[in-house]
Amino acid sequence: MLAVFSFVLALSAAPAAAAQAPASVCTVSDKRITELSGLVSDGQRWYAINDGGSKIQVFVLGRDCAVQRVITNSLDPYDVEDLARAADGTLWLSDTGDNDKKRETVALVALTPQGKATLYRLTYPDGQHDVEALLLDRHGTPYLVTKTPFGDSGIYRPVSALKSPGPTPLEKVGTLEFKPTNTPGGPVAGFGSVLVTGAATSADGTVVALRTYTDAYLYSAPDGDVSAALKRDPVRVPLPDEQQGEALAFEPDGTLLSGGEGTRQPIRAVKDATSMAKPATNDRTPAAAGGETGTGAGGSSGMGGAPALVLAVCIAAGGLFALTKLRRRFSRK
Repeated sequence: MLAVFSFVLALSAAPAAAAQAPASVCTVSDKRITELSGLVSDGQRWYAINDGGSKIQVFVLGRDCAVQRVITNSLDPYDVEDLARAADGTLWLSDTGDNDKKRETVALVALTPQGKATLYRLTYPDGQHDVEALLLDRHGTPYLVTKTPFGDSGIYRPVSALKSPGPTPLEKVGTLEFKPTNTPGGPVAGFGSVLVTGAATSADGTVVALRTYTDAYLYSAPDGDVSAALKRDPVRVPLPDEQQGEALAFEPDGTLLSGGEGTRQPIRAVKDATSMAKPATNDRTPAAAGGETGTGAGGSSGMGGAPALVLAVCIAAGGLFALTKLRRRFSRK
């Protein structure tokens, strides 16, 4: 049944356009990092987190993927999923995983390089959501992007300045609709191409990126406005053959880094990725990397009627099996 579901999804996906293939930089072989879920760069080092965990841990990696040190704090999170870095060097951990939709609050954790942690609890205005993607704008405002099986991801941000421990209410500021692609990879073929698993912001704040298990989407943000950027049409960069791709980061020079869960998985790089982002227009024509029209995600273009119908029918007919399997596999505490 799962095979039929994946096959029909593949039929609804437009072919990927030619783009620079991700190149392997190094392999994460440290046995403490087997569920790489978030990644950021300061230009000299990488900072990485595992999915979940019972305490705050950020691994500081060299360019050879070797762990140089670990920043820790005894704060016990529920399900950490993504990582972002503010201009002042503060690391922001997104404790927002909620596969079973049962958390009354989610949280962000601000972690200094010295290991001091501050907890900020958050509440949604419209019920529970599972979130694996965190974006920070130039001013440090956080944006959360939900992970949904239908590809209709919500965008949320705090209604006011964060307070510790909170909670601070969130507001919904937009929706993104992801189309299935034929990029290979991910834990569930085809289906994983609409699940948002990570995010990143370029060092200068002019490009923001979201990723699924199989593809990255680059949005132009010339003025640093994340909310406006996510209303534009993105450029899709395929990230094929990642076992469970969840981590995404930008180097200061515009290189896009990606990685994922599993033992001995590579960190891969796409050079000059920020230069691929489309100019700040609202032409609503999603483009794949290389300039060719293709599948993508946008503020209003989204999924066409036929693919959406196919997806709905597939899930009704057999996709529930895949949903159950995915939930059991990736459920946390």
